[in-house]
Amino acid sequence: MINYLLLSITIIPALYSLRLAYTAARKPLPDAGFQAALSLALGLFIYLYGTWVYLSIYARYAFGIAYVLLVVYVLLRRRRDQPVNKRLALWRRISLSFFTVLMLVLNILYFTGTTGNPDTVNLAFPFKTGRYFVLQGGKGLPSNFFHFSIRGAIYAMDIVRLNEYGGRANSVFSRNLNDYAIFGDTVYSPCAGRVARTETDNPDNIPPNMERGPKNTNMVVIETDKYTVFLAHLKKGSVMVKEGGDMLQRGQPLGRAGNSGFSAEPHLHIQVHAREEGKPRYRSKPLYILFNGRGYLFNEVINARKGY
Repeated sequence: MINYLLLSITIIPALYSLRLAYTAARKPLPDAGFQAALSLALGLFIYLYGTWVYLSIYARYAFGIAYVLLVVYVLLRRRRDQPVNKRLALWRRISLSFFTVLMLVLNILYFTGTTGNPDTVNLAFPFKTGRYFVLQGGKGLPSNFFHFSIRGAIYAMDIVRLNEYGGRANSVFSRNLNDYAIFGDTVYSPCAGRVARTETDNPDNIPPNMERGPKNTNMVVIETDKYTVFLAHLKKGSVMVKEGGDMLQRGQPLGRAGNSGFSAEPHLHIQVHAREEGKPRYRSKPLYILFNGRGYLFNEVINARKGY
């Protein structure tokens, strides 16, 4: 199952970064420096990009604390006298340096993205209570890789809800839609505007099966004078507004989060485009979303009690 694979390629490199840090203390300089640098870069990469939410976001924090404690232990640990080792082979130093630089570049791009300084739109968060999580999002590549490959969706976000254990579901993978914390959550309008389009009769997929949208995605499309908001994967029969002129107020209920369309598990997809004369919505300029003045990146937690 893909979820287990993604989780394993988070946990295994995380443990490897700890091992690199621990064994670096046994090596003489400069060998220790090369290995410690890779350990730090890899550990930060896994902390930022890891799919911890499939287990629990608390596992991410536990890894971070464990890494810091290990580094403190290594620094305070009394180094035993060691015989002088041969110099690290040139190919090994080159490979360590290459992967260290690669990890550092990816770590920087997590925050900056690859799209420069995007135009933004300020919305209200579309949920009112609970803790939520950015399952997909960011400023383009590499953190928003999936959306970057979809037409016009480079700043789109996929949002899930966290349960009391810090996971998005009751298990790493479940075929029961009700096991997912966000399924059935009320979605509220993030802005005032006109309802331009709705769909509500499409069935919810049973994970991990999915049908490609948007034709079979339950949705609400909201138009304002300056931009268009697209909210998708809503629960079948849950949409509470009608297209063709219904005027919305910020915070008005729209529907419920579901798993319709091109969706492997329940979540809310949201993307925004500027309104440009003569262009369809998806071909217009995509806008980077701020919720109540703050932008959120991939793997960040949103507290709806504070953010609405």
